[in-house]
Order: sequence, then structure tokens, then C-alpha cells
Amino acid sequence: MLDPKLIKENPQLIQEMLNSRNLDFDLDGLIEADRQRRDFIIKTDELRKKKNQVALQISQKKKEGEDATSILEEMKIVSKELIQLETKQEEIEKRYKHLALTIPNLVHSSVPIGKDDSENKEIKNWGAIPKFDFKINDHIDISENLDLVDLERAAKVAGARFYYLRNELVKLNQALIQYALDFLAEKNYSLVQPPFMINHKSMEGAVITDDFEDVIYKIEDEDLYMIGTSEHAMAAMHSGEIIEGKDLPIRYAGVSPCFRKEAGAHGRDQKGIFRVHQFEKIEQFVFSRPEDSWKEHEQMLEITEQFYQNLEIPYRVMLLSSGDMGKISAKTFDIEAWMAGQNAYREIVSCSNCLDFQARRLKIRYRDKTNEETKYLHTLNSTLVATSRVLVSIMENFQTKDGHIEIPSVLQKYFGQKTI
Repeated sequence: MLDPKLIKENPQLIQEMLNSRNLDFDLDGLIEADRQRRDFIIKTDELRKKKNQVALQISQKKKEGEDATSILEEMKIVSKELIQLETKQEEIEKRYKHLALTIPNLVHSSVPIGKDDSENKEIKNWGAIPKFDFKINDHIDISENLDLVDLERAAKVAGARFYYLRNELVKLNQALIQYALDFLAEKNYSLVQPPFMINHKSMEGAVITDDFEDVIYKIEDEDLYMIGTSEHAMAAMHSGEIIEGKDLPIRYAGVSPCFRKEAGAHGRDQKGIFRVHQFEKIEQFVFSRPEDSWKEHEQMLEITEQFYQNLEIPYRVMLLSSGDMGKISAKTFDIEAWMAGQNAYREIVSCSNCLDFQARRLKIRYRDKTNEETKYLHTLNSTLVATSRVLVSIMENFQTKDGHIEIPSVLQKYFGQKTI
């Protein structure tokens, strides 16, 4: 969430942000709800004070053996007014909280202004696009020919967009995970395997839940959601805590399965393993000092680029436009890997700086000295590898004329052989 003081003192800045994101948001309603809630806080405090005073008068009257009938009547009136006021205050607080938790984050000045992904800006590209002297296949055909994926039986037991990985692709998936963990451990990330389900309070702190209802799975009759990424569980890991400044930055590498509804996908993405309901992912998450967060953002991107360079996968880095990036992010880079079988770059990484947006929602602060005022820190997140999508890129980019797949050299010691 945004700083309420900023919304109150600089509503024009907030409106400019909403315009840049091409969003229709009731900013006036939020400002008015904030004004009303402040008024109600004063009024209810005054009425509670009055109620306490009347209670003391009643006690005094009874102690002195005097008639307290009139004061008892006054207590009834005050109590009734207080109940009515508290009911109205609760309604206003509920409206204010909903608006405060759904307004998007600020947009960094370097972000291109645009309505959608057509305004995204290519920052750089790396690696030569592979050339083939034979007719190439996409990963769907490759996996069928080599018996690496079973989609039909997965649909029978779980529905569309689930899959069985089979044979060597199981090993390659595990090789990617193990290499990713070793890679980040060498970069001084602490490894974390989080809960695969989190409660509503934690989810609400990490995301704007109104926007995620069509994305995440809810556990029926329980206050639990399946995680769509370990980012959410890692963000909430320190909720309500005050972190010592000397311990920042904190860098986590989360490994987990991810569960997403992926509503709205279409075309050939409905087949194969590129866009699915379940996959494994290694996620980077950083808690940072505010003054260091942009440096951390660039470093996180550099680390991720190095990972794909080591895998020898051609890619390009895209700076997302204001209309294409997520609402909790102030700036997002996507890395799009080349998929030879599709003759296109496809998104495999999202790398974002969320400033203090999540920290305010989750009440995560830091301080350097015991008596020092606490401050909200910044949070950042980036995919390192969503394995199913990278498996697609490896199968398509490293396919051979005789129908096999060469294994990227950096994975061979984990995989145990050079080809599938």
C-alpha cells in the first residue's frame, strides 16, 4: 500500500500514476474515506472519554448513596450513541482499507508510459539465435517423440494444463532446480523452501487480492491459498517484524511448486508445458534498505542474466511499460528466452522492485539503533527459473537433426549425460 500521508498531501502525484497505468480508481473516494475515518477516530475517542466520565459519576453517586437515575439514563444515551458511531466507523474503516489495499504502486520515472505490452522497451539482447539445417519441431512434438511428457493421462487424472514429466525430462527438471540452488547459494542467497499454502492475511500483504482471485487456488472452507509463487510466502515471512539494519540486505532463494489457474491463455499455449497450472520455480526475494533498492534491482537482473548465459539460452531484456507491469511493482524487467520451435521470444523471468509497497501492507520495518524510529524497508523479487518454461526453451533450442536434445554443458554434471 502507499503512504497515506503521500496520498493526502500529493493527490496529483497519485492521479498521474493512475493515468500512467491506464486505471480507473476512485481516488477521491479513498481521500474522503481517509478524512472520514480520521474524524470518526476523534469523535469515538471523545465519546469513550465521556462514557468513562459518566461511569465515574455513577460510581461516585452509588458510593455516596445518592440517586443515580438521571446519570444512568445519560449512560444509556451515551452508550447507544457510541455503538452507532462505532458501527459507522467500522463501515468507513472497511471501505478505506479496501481502497487503500487496492490502489497500485507508484511508477518509477524510467518506466515507459504505455497502455499495454506494445509499449515495452527492449533494453538488451544476448546470444545468437540458433540456426538449423533441418526442419525443427516445437517442444510438444519433441516431447511426444522422445516420450518425455504425457498430457493425455494428466488430463484424465487432473484436467487440462497438467502434465506428467517422464523419463529423462524428470531428471532434467531436477538438474535445473539443483543447478539454480547451487548458483544462488554461491551468490550468498539463503535457501528457503516455504509453506506451499499461506493464509489470507499473508496473501493480502503480498498481492492485491482482488486481482489474484482468477489466478490463485483457494482451499475450500479453510483460510488457506495455494501459493502461485514462493515470493508471496517469503514476503510474509517477516511480517510484523522489525529487522536490524545491520542485517540488511536479506536475500532469499525460494524453491517451491507453484499453482496457478492461468485463466485466459489461448492457442497452442493450451497444449504442452509452457503455460500450466503447476510447475516448479526458484525465486529470488530481497529485503533492502530504501536507498539501496535500485542497486539491488540491477544486481538481481545481472545475476539472472548470468544464469541464462551459463545455460547458453538466447534472451532479451524488456523494460515493461506502465500499463503492462503488475500493480505492486514500481519497475519491472522481463527476460524473454528464445524458443526456436515457436520462432519467438517468450517471457520466462519477471524482475521487480516493489519499493515499500509490500512492507507497508505486511508491517515490515527496520532500524539501525534501538531507540531509533523504525522505517519501512523495500522488497524486490525476481524469477530465477520457472523450470517448465526453461525446459521448453532447452528442448527447442538444443534439438538435433536426429531428433534428440543436447544438454547445456553447465547442466551435464547434474544430469549425468550429454544428450537425451
